[in-house]
Amino acid sequence: MRPTVRFLTDNLIKQIIDEAISILCTLGLEIHNKKILSMLADHKAKVDMDNFHVNLTEDIIQKAIRTAPHSFKLYDVMGNQTHDFSDYNVHFTPGSTALNILDCQTQQMRKPLTNDFIDFSKIIAQLENIASTSTAFIPTDVHEKISDSYRLFLSLLYCEKPVVTGAFTAESFNVMKDLQLAVRNSESELKEKPLTIFSCCPTSPLKWCQVTSQNLIDCARYSIPVEFIAMPLSGFMAPVTLTGTLIQHTAETLSGVVISQLSNPGTPILYGGSPAVFDHRYETTPMGAVETMMTDCAYNEIGKFLNLPTQAYISMSDAKQLDAQAGLESGIGATLAALAGINSISGPGMVDFESCQSLEKLVLDNEMCGMTFRLIDGITPRDDFPALPIFQELLEEKHLLLAEHTRRHRRKEIFYPGPAIDRANRQRWKQQGAMDLNARLHNEVNKLLKTYQPSTLPETTKKDLVKLMKKEARRHGQDHLPLPPMTT
Repeated sequence: MRPTVRFLTDNLIKQIIDEAISILCTLGLEIHNKKILSMLADHKAKVDMDNFHVNLTEDIIQKAIRTAPHSFKLYDVMGNQTHDFSDYNVHFTPGSTALNILDCQTQQMRKPLTNDFIDFSKIIAQLENIASTSTAFIPTDVHEKISDSYRLFLSLLYCEKPVVTGAFTAESFNVMKDLQLAVRNSESELKEKPLTIFSCCPTSPLKWCQVTSQNLIDCARYSIPVEFIAMPLSGFMAPVTLTGTLIQHTAETLSGVVISQLSNPGTPILYGGSPAVFDHRYETTPMGAVETMMTDCAYNEIGKFLNLPTQAYISMSDAKQLDAQAGLESGIGATLAALAGINSISGPGMVDFESCQSLEKLVLDNEMCGMTFRLIDGITPRDDFPALPIFQELLEEKHLLLAEHTRRHRRKEIFYPGPAIDRANRQRWKQQGAMDLNARLHNEVNKLLKTYQPSTLPETTKKDLVKLMKKEARRHGQDHLPLPPMTT
């Protein structure tokens, strides 16, 4: 039996959805995109073009929900399926768009560079419990106007896994689309085997800006999957109660579903978000707060009630170093998210709210993800009945270390983490150097960087990616990209 956790009753979910729909139809929302407003007007919504305001109708909302796919699959650069966003299937992906990296050598935060992103990609490529990569942090050694496409470019070049990404400008979408087409060869192949998920973020409360709304309809045009990242802040930019926050989150996310599905019915979506409670003492938005995690799991229940696949920014920490707080908050988040069946769990590697990635924490979180997979696999009888022969053997041999039953089921029953997790006795631990967690993780990072094997993407495709990226860089006045010799 698969263990699960729930926070909402079906009746409460229905109430929340009804209230959210009422808000969208009565109060409405702002959409700073006249193309979208015209589309909504064509579907009988009440639109005020001068004030960028629209009141939706229940018919529009319900139709959008019905046309949204109940699930979809994701594929790596070689066209192999890696994700199935259906039912309670769980997939982990690193937290995205950090401004800083926690330096492995100095343990201090600093601005990331291209080499940091390449190292990140090499490590992610080898972490078996993290199914996709992400445009994790923003390299500061390239022009800011190519930072979106550059991160996707590096991801596709150095890691075969699908990419969770996004665009901060409407202009960068086209080159990001072209990078994907260079891998897939045609629009039809990209539609058939999606390679990326784009994050599209409404602004709380109840607003879509020009850039994110344009990205949303651009993705829909090419059937590129999107995840909606509504970010209501309980007690600041949303009601202080978790129920009130869920009403707002539902309204903002449903508005995205409407825009996406009216633009292109059937476009794959993830019902996601990154809400948080607001800590009035420090004026911060703690991702490691238990109420933040509860909100994530609860809106996941709402998404599943609507028969939509789900996503959440969870399993991360507000700690500034890789310490006990980082493990506590990330571990609780990952466990709750897995038990709740959130289909795409974003967060591994992140510290300092959502602003810093750590390569060492990424390695640690990979083990955390593995533990949660074992947890949700549950307890299943494996040749345990009748039990008498097993216990007869135990009493006769005094152990079951070499028993055929042990050898047959050991790997399925017991999760064995890698060297980052210390399970040795004290004497053996001392003999092996008495390394603390940070030392073990640092060793693993260095090991993974040495054992990395280049992507098997065809060399001609890699050259096409480099050509596209160099062309985009020159368009913004950057004649040289800080790439290693193999890619230049």
